[in-house]
Amino acid sequence: MRPMDVGVFLCSTGIDDPFEAATKAAELGLNNCQVGPQPPEFLTAENAAKLRQHLAKLGITPTVVFMGFPGESYASLKAVQETVGFVIEDKVQERQAIAKQVASFAQALGAPAVAAHIGFVPEDSSDPAHGRLVETMREVVDDAKAKGLRFHLETGQETAEGLLQFIKDLDREGSVAINFDPANLILYGKDRPLDAIDVLKDYILSCHCKDAVWPTEEGQLGSEMPLGEGQVDIPAFVRKLKAIGYQGPLTIEREAGDDRIGDILRGKALLEQARDS
Repeated sequence: MRPMDVGVFLCSTGIDDPFEAATKAAELGLNNCQVGPQPPEFLTAENAAKLRQHLAKLGITPTVVFMGFPGESYASLKAVQETVGFVIEDKVQERQAIAKQVASFAQALGAPAVAAHIGFVPEDSSDPAHGRLVETMREVVDDAKAKGLRFHLETGQETAEGLLQFIKDLDREGSVAINFDPANLILYGKDRPLDAIDVLKDYILSCHCKDAVWPTEEGQLGSEMPLGEGQVDIPAFVRKLKAIGYQGPLTIEREAGDDRIGDILRGKALLEQARDS
């Protein structure tokens, strides 16, 4: 696997089973992947060993394993605020336990990192909720580090400056990185992706190649689009990653649409053209 090889977030294939999704990724000519959130009961050493063997046979490198939690919903901005990540007070201990399961799974799989949407980070560092989230995430990050993994924070639910400040507040230099998703910054109406790269460039070790259009109403999410059809400006996004010396994969994420496989293939061609031009 070379720097900026195109890969896929396995769940983007629309295939729930990660073994079948990986097989499809190989058929599409992809040599790396991120593994999407799996139910807690799937996160066993036995399944990790089987998936590791399957990926190796296909010639696919796992780059990141994503965390997800029962009860999360991305159906609306309100649903995200009320259900996603580690900010839901009565779910913190349960989700920390699942996060540790995911880290053990990723370690056994041979992936170098885990990642998650941690929820809306309070912008005000003096907010007690901000302090609670810092302490919550230190435990998760420290567990990942003990297993030889980095923790990648997904962009989107806060501004780039807000995320950078949160990383500084975590005080876990070398253990925390960013999975940069340009579309999320647009979907949540938070920041301009190309400007955000400049702010976060020292921490970007993985990315989601996803496109979107800005929200049209206050308090609403924007809309995801196939790569090249939204407002990210995918060629400029890839050029910017190259300019900051990004060495990770270009991981396609497609969460919507009736032709996900076609969208992945068209996205692959667009990304390769942008990377090689």
